[in-house]
Amino acid sequence: MCRQVFGFRLAMIALAAPAALLNAGPGLATRLVAAAVVVTFMGSYALFRDWERFGPLLLRHPSLLAVDTLFGSLLLISAGPDTTLAYVSVCTPLLAGLVYGWRGAAVFASLQSLILLLVYATAANLHAGIAEASLLPGLCVIAGAVGSSLRNLMLRFGTATHALTTVQARLAVTEAVSAERARLAREMHDSVAKTLHGVALAADGLASSAGADRMDAALVKQQAELVARSARRAAAESRELLADLRRDSDPDHATDVLVELAARTRDFRSRTGLTAVYRPTGEEAVPPVPPAVARQLLTIATEAMENAHRHARPTRVDVHAGVHGDLLRISVYDDGRGLPPGTTLEQLRRAGHFGLVGMVERAASVGARIRIGRGSHPRGTEVRLELPLAALSASNAQRANNA
Repeated sequence: MCRQVFGFRLAMIALAAPAALLNAGPGLATRLVAAAVVVTFMGSYALFRDWERFGPLLLRHPSLLAVDTLFGSLLLISAGPDTTLAYVSVCTPLLAGLVYGWRGAAVFASLQSLILLLVYATAANLHAGIAEASLLPGLCVIAGAVGSSLRNLMLRFGTATHALTTVQARLAVTEAVSAERARLAREMHDSVAKTLHGVALAADGLASSAGADRMDAALVKQQAELVARSARRAAAESRELLADLRRDSDPDHATDVLVELAARTRDFRSRTGLTAVYRPTGEEAVPPVPPAVARQLLTIATEAMENAHRHARPTRVDVHAGVHGDLLRISVYDDGRGLPPGTTLEQLRRAGHFGLVGMVERAASVGARIRIGRGSHPRGTEVRLELPLAALSASNAQRANNA
């Protein structure tokens, strides 16, 4: 606002300068008026053009505004109070109120009012009544009060803005912490917790086989190998989770989602004994998938297979993946008993079943759409995940810029 005031002063001084120079007496008076024009004009120009640089100087030294006021009074005496310099006089207490507060406004409003009254008193060719002569001094007082009030309002607004920024920062931190806690809960549920549950089941089977009257050595060996393999998998998942907490995924390494999905399907088939078949679909090649996105897609597919094994009692699981139009589509279908009618995510969350909830959250985190239901099948459950290829292009472009 101070910059706008100085811009207005600049225009008014430029308009009144010719009249002030023409009305000045010859010799020393002309030189004084010319100096006053240069000082007031250049001072206003400098503060208007670079307020951030010179404004603090004016704030620290009120004497600079007093000097400007004295030079402005020379112009006012020479040009007369009926020129545009009268508006410059009113601007001075307004600036003082904005910059120095009510004390500065009172000082400069009194000083400028006194100067205006002296000008009216000494002007021989100006016949103004008391009311007319008191108009500009009164405006100076009003301008000073307005400047002081505006300063208080802006200070209060700045305080409120700072408080709002602080609250927003705290909310952002809280939201980030909540998001990280939700992510850790998903990672623990979808990796380590499930693997440890499998270890416990395998260990129970091993204990039963070892405690039987007629122990089958081959079966015990097979179950012991299953326990060891599951334990190693749990350890690997724990290391992967801890490493993910300490560093970001390697931005220079892309994941072949189809190859990894086929490998996970084979692993699921060998662990569970279910018929699990992977088939690639689509005719176009899958573009490079950033590791962070690939991990979410693969985790959702793996979770869908595990859910089918634990809850649906299926006879087979079909996994399909490929590019269809502008979408990367991954589908996991089981011919089991399907979801209970009317099942909602909120009901699952309240019941402590976080598998489907985590799948939805993971899909949303990478900009994918997920559908869970029978789909076009007469029975069973299909988890269909669709990720726009544009999201992969944006992620790959960001990786290239960061490289």
